[in-house]
Amino acid sequence: MPSSAPPATGNRRIRSPLAGPGESGWQLLRAAGEVVLAGALVLLVHTVESGIDERLRGGAVTLGLVGTALVLVRRRFPVVSVLGLAVLMGVMPAVALLTAVVAYTAARQLETPRQRTGLLLGAAAATVATCVASAPVLEMGSRSFGFVLSAVLATTTVVIPGLVGTVAGQQDRLLRALRERTAAAEEARRLADSESRMRERSRIAAEMHDLVGHRLSLVSLHAGGLEMALSKEAPGLQDEAAVVGRAARDAMQELREALGVLGPLERDTGTDALTDATGTRADIEALADESRGGGIPVDLVWEGPDLDARPARVRRAVHRVVRESLTNVHRYAAGAQVTVAVRHADKRVEVRVRNGVPTVPPAAVTGLGTGRGLIGLRERVALLGGGLEAHRTPGGGFVVAADMPADPGPGAETAGTAPYDSRPAAVDGPGSGLSTLQRRLAAAVTGLLGLAGVGAMMLFGVMLVTFAHRGSEHRTPEKPRVGMTRERVERAVTPDDDGARAAAAGREPPRPASATDCLYPFPRGIPKGGRLEIVRYCFRSDILIAIDRFTVPMVTETATEPPRGRRTHD
Repeated sequence: MPSSAPPATGNRRIRSPLAGPGESGWQLLRAAGEVVLAGALVLLVHTVESGIDERLRGGAVTLGLVGTALVLVRRRFPVVSVLGLAVLMGVMPAVALLTAVVAYTAARQLETPRQRTGLLLGAAAATVATCVASAPVLEMGSRSFGFVLSAVLATTTVVIPGLVGTVAGQQDRLLRALRERTAAAEEARRLADSESRMRERSRIAAEMHDLVGHRLSLVSLHAGGLEMALSKEAPGLQDEAAVVGRAARDAMQELREALGVLGPLERDTGTDALTDATGTRADIEALADESRGGGIPVDLVWEGPDLDARPARVRRAVHRVVRESLTNVHRYAAGAQVTVAVRHADKRVEVRVRNGVPTVPPAAVTGLGTGRGLIGLRERVALLGGGLEAHRTPGGGFVVAADMPADPGPGAETAGTAPYDSRPAAVDGPGSGLSTLQRRLAAAVTGLLGLAGVGAMMLFGVMLVTFAHRGSEHRTPEKPRVGMTRERVERAVTPDDDGARAAAAGREPPRPASATDCLYPFPRGIPKGGRLEIVRYCFRSDILIAIDRFTVPMVTETATEPPRGRRTHD
């Protein structure tokens, strides 16, 4: 059956071998820079320890190019890159710094400890096996020398960078998780604030439902009485009264249908129910008396006239601010001294509720609140065109202060409200271009310093191994004796020294007549009496035929007669 849907592979994005997880494109500019840096690192290490790489002859260039290619694909194929460079490093130590870069990148990219451990151990084992096998072939030394050299290279360029990359990768994942949790907490807080504002608006709508419903009920009641009265006095107006009554009842029914679902939401009942006295001085005094009965010392200060002539929404806001503040004192600061101050001027109404430090610290489970009640108060006051502040005082108490217009106009409901932000919280902040550049520069400098440290450790270790190997070639328990070959004698003594040969010139005993060549090792003894002992080994056809020991003066003598010296001939 034919289908018009595109094939599944049509929407699949082709991932570049030069890009890592989540990256797109060929990243050609970055690859070009990495090629230049990789070539510079290979040449630098090759210059320092070219004695090993020279044994590769023409193959060093090819292996260097292969190592550079493995560096370029390290983000896409981390395992292949690390193992490949580890094998190359066993043959060509010039790619050691490239191996360190790839080991760091792979360990930072891999997430599971098993993968990281297996990769690092496998790469180290590959380096050791390759170097041990290639050391005799390339005439670098014995297999034991290859093992020691590979152990130094694997430790400094695979294990240590891999461990650093593991720590960096764990830090990256931890920061990413913390950012995600912060974004989730910010989103939850934003949704909770929005819910608190919507609940407060729903509560206001329910209160308006009660007020308007009460007024419409009075209109309907008076219209019914007027209709009955006009039936006898003015029958012609009876129909008009009936129309008014039906309109009031229809409006009441429509209001109930539109806002009836909001009625049960946070509807106040009992003494807190919405009445014409809500928010007046008597109402606030009743709230203060109720708190005093609960063990809270409350001082009420009222400045200005009563609020009975102000709109119901203003009086209701004053009532809600005082009641919510006293409720919080009961919950979180029981026993603290409270001052309730209401100041009514011509155009503004200010409410301030301040409490001191509680005499008894609150329990741990109730020491912190959600803050949603204050968010609702702030929304209610903002709908009137006012503002509300709530914060701790320097002495350890708490204060809630609201300032609102005494007679808000028709447009005051939206004057002080902020638009609702429906955008999801971002996990990673965009940041400025300057900060991004600074972070990248800091990362580049840190990487270069770390690479320099790895290179220093690697070169220092290689030098120690090389010097120890060269010194061990000249240390043997076998002493030179007549009849030994020249090769065995050279392994048993220090190398031939031009200084010793020059010091012996003119002061040495005659050479054997059949000697074809003599060896003058560097003197090891301590000069005694201003004279230095020199040992001469004479050969005939690379066979040792004589060992002569004699002394020479440390300074040039001016005597006219031949120098006196002790001579022994073996």
